[in-house]
Amino acid sequence: MTVGQAVRHATEQLTAHGIPDPKIEAEWMLAHLLITPRTVLFLNSGRELDPPMEGALKRFLERRFRREPLQHILGTVSFCGIELAVNQDALIPRPETELLAEHAWTRANNLQTPAPLILDFGTGTGCLAIAIRKNSPQSVIHALDRSPKALAVARQNAQALGINDITFHEGDGFNALPEAMEFDMIVSNPPYIPSAEIQNLAPEVRDYDPRLALDGAEDGLIFYRRFAIEAADWLKPGGRLLCEFGEEQECDMPLLFADDIWTDRHAFPDLSDRPRFFEAQKVM
Repeated sequence: MTVGQAVRHATEQLTAHGIPDPKIEAEWMLAHLLITPRTVLFLNSGRELDPPMEGALKRFLERRFRREPLQHILGTVSFCGIELAVNQDALIPRPETELLAEHAWTRANNLQTPAPLILDFGTGTGCLAIAIRKNSPQSVIHALDRSPKALAVARQNAQALGINDITFHEGDGFNALPEAMEFDMIVSNPPYIPSAEIQNLAPEVRDYDPRLALDGAEDGLIFYRRFAIEAADWLKPGGRLLCEFGEEQECDMPLLFADDIWTDRHAFPDLSDRPRFFEAQKVM
């Protein structure tokens, strides 16, 4: 079987099992096996697959038929152009969250302080912390998570990229931090799915992303309530909170953040023009 035939075969099989974007996923699988960029896969279309590669492709397809995420099968995901390891211990970074990272490092690079202190709250794979560190090298990054398994993934990703100066903290929220820290910015993509809605998510999310990274309690807003009350104590005057939120939560966000503590409260959209991110500034 040639590479071109393998792509067609995998596409047909994925289509038959109802997998979205079957041709793109087939190409990713073959590109991974051939250790070549997907964009130049066509240059190898006439290459014969050896039996071990055919066997590996078959195993990839069988796993995908069970709706295991492609990112878990390949073991990596690209986030802001950075290759990160992923597994079932941490939420797979989503493309839309890249805009949150970009907004955060742009803010950091425009601050007058020479070494902005930034906290990634609920770091998961470390995607936000690492992306901000790569694009704002003067920033001092701390990252926390309550899951030791997720922190292990984040540390692995940072080390693989040669980033050894992110400080990781394990624990439930701000209590994991040393006392009296004050940040210029807190960034977070917290769990925001209402508990009852998790069963309705796509199986790739429901069955493979850790529930701890999805479940935002009854209405999905538990972490934003904590931020509204607790985050200001960990920010410098004028410091900012940037976070991602879920569908139909846009109107709730500014109401949670009291105007005697927070100012410049506003939502901003993702690339599909859907409200997805919230920003607020601690009063001076």
